[in-house]
Amino acid sequence: MSASSPAILSRRAWIMIAASAAIVTLAMGVRQSFGLYLTPMTMELGVSRQTFGFILALQNLLFGVVQPFVGAYADKHGAGRVLIIGTLVYIAGMVISAFASGALGLGIGFGALVGMAMSGVTFVVTMGVVGKMVPAHKRTLAFGIITAGGSLGQFFVVPLAQGLIDAYGWRSSLNLLAVMLLLIVPLAFGLMGRRGDAAVAPHEGLPLNLALKQAFADKSWWLLGSGYFVCGFHVAFVGIHFPAYISDQGLSPSIGATGLALIGLFNILGSWMWGAWGGKYSKKHLLAALYALRGVAIIIFLLVPLSPLSALVFASTFGFLWLGTVPLTNGLVAQIYGLRNLTALTGIVYLGHQIGAFLGAWLGGLLFDMTGSYTLVWYISIALGFIAALSNLPIRQTPPESVPQTT
Repeated sequence: MSASSPAILSRRAWIMIAASAAIVTLAMGVRQSFGLYLTPMTMELGVSRQTFGFILALQNLLFGVVQPFVGAYADKHGAGRVLIIGTLVYIAGMVISAFASGALGLGIGFGALVGMAMSGVTFVVTMGVVGKMVPAHKRTLAFGIITAGGSLGQFFVVPLAQGLIDAYGWRSSLNLLAVMLLLIVPLAFGLMGRRGDAAVAPHEGLPLNLALKQAFADKSWWLLGSGYFVCGFHVAFVGIHFPAYISDQGLSPSIGATGLALIGLFNILGSWMWGAWGGKYSKKHLLAALYALRGVAIIIFLLVPLSPLSALVFASTFGFLWLGTVPLTNGLVAQIYGLRNLTALTGIVYLGHQIGAFLGAWLGGLLFDMTGSYTLVWYISIALGFIAALSNLPIRQTPPESVPQTT
């Protein structure tokens, strides 16, 4: 089944969508729990919030830097082996972190290994396969379902992680979550075609080198990446520092954990709805609206007196806006630049997302240590939301002129 196939999705396509969603549920669910480890890790290991934030910032940066290469490999050789290798590296990073005695061990485990592993087990790789199996008008909906998987994982895995930390301590909890990640390996076979998953990749379109030349010369490419940068900043800052912010304000740590779970719960609905809307309406206008609404949500959160209710309402609202950017952005990449190099191209755009995530994670800790408050980072997040909304409006949603085949 290709992008020109009928509207009804094949059984094979649904199997791949389900496997992708389950993989993202596990991989992203575990990763979204990392903010819960900030307080126990920093207290026991004697590292600052700035150091912890920098380690997770390094994780996000490596995730983005490695992603284009992993994406290009998956386009050529298939996502199955990429997922299996990524899972094993992910587990190694979790185990090393569990036995860490200081910042170096956390840097190697949580930072380097988990960061590189994430490039092989999340949205970009799985959507690259599914995007080549569904018709164009169903693509963002399929992407939304997969993205919702990450949120389902956040809803279930974050409270599970908190429970494991409370019952067994943070070290044992990391090892138990690492064991759970082994489930990704059998799920990876659901993304393989009859001759390996590389067999489903279409061959129409420009070779990768010319596709990159075409994209890099296109203003819309850079505008799309700049918006994704802001998404990464928001997600990393809120995902990592929100529980600590809640605790700093005198609320129970359980409110922070519940808030992260609600972000995941409401993003299930949000990812599906933004993905469904992307098949009917202008994706760039939807992206602009989503980023602007994030800015509004933060403003209201800061203006309303903080309470358990206001914290959970904010988490629910932000959850609806959390990863709706993923199906819309990936759908735009496919719409504008085609399917042949979809995984590699979305991987490069995702690098912008992860550079933003690096800054969101690191600056959150740095500015807190400098000022004793997260207030400045919240203000930066508001400004970036409205900047991202404006940057998406000029994007051209049709393919650019072809790059000549000869240089």
